[in-house]
Amino acid sequence: MPYTESLPAPPLARPGLAYRRILLKLSGEALCGETGGFGIHPETLKGVAAEIAEVSRMGVQIGVVVGGGNIFRGLKGASAGMDRSQSDYMGMLATVINALALQDAFERAGVPTRVMTAIEIRQVAEPYIRRRAMRHLEKGSVVIFAAGTGNPFFSTDTAAALRAVEIGAQALFKATKVEGIYDRDPARHEGAQMFAKISYDRFLAEKIGVMDQTAVTLCRENKLPIRVFKLGTRGNILRVCMGEAIGTVVEG
Repeated sequence: MPYTESLPAPPLARPGLAYRRILLKLSGEALCGETGGFGIHPETLKGVAAEIAEVSRMGVQIGVVVGGGNIFRGLKGASAGMDRSQSDYMGMLATVINALALQDAFERAGVPTRVMTAIEIRQVAEPYIRRRAMRHLEKGSVVIFAAGTGNPFFSTDTAAALRAVEIGAQALFKATKVEGIYDRDPARHEGAQMFAKISYDRFLAEKIGVMDQTAVTLCRENKLPIRVFKLGTRGNILRVCMGEAIGTVVEG
């Protein structure tokens, strides 16, 4: 369904929602499917779009920040000897590719979608303007924020925290490959314990690698809760929006 300006009225929010405006952070690797690797897995993309479409129809206003690691990761390029700024700009452009793929999938699922970029690429997306982004959300569109913050040396996690604060999101959702935040790597330690809740300060002090410290510090300063949960379990995004105790909450 192509985007048009004559949109239907946005859906009324479903009673019982714990969050009515969220920022969802997706890694680029999440679009690869369970096998990981590179590129975009069509069935995974379709599944993510279907779930977000369902949540949108419940009346939740959704902003999305997507990474680009399935195409190019800036830090990896820099570690191989590339100029860090040049490498990071390449990573930003990779997020634009993913954003356009998500937009196509969302619109095929019947959800009006806007892509807004921190680097101007007017032929394919709007430049990011905060007030315009909020207006799109209020009209019922999913808004995908691409190209990170537009600046090198900042991760897409930090971009997600920044956009979440700017649009007045009630929570930052971090969708990952595991159930939540653990005291040890659950892939390496069979007895790893998942936290139901962890404070910003403990997250920062223990240097937990789920999200970078700049992003968490920004959330702490603005009292923005972070919800970390598994993307691969169908329906988890809606369950978290309804306030169910899924994954890990970072706050306080």
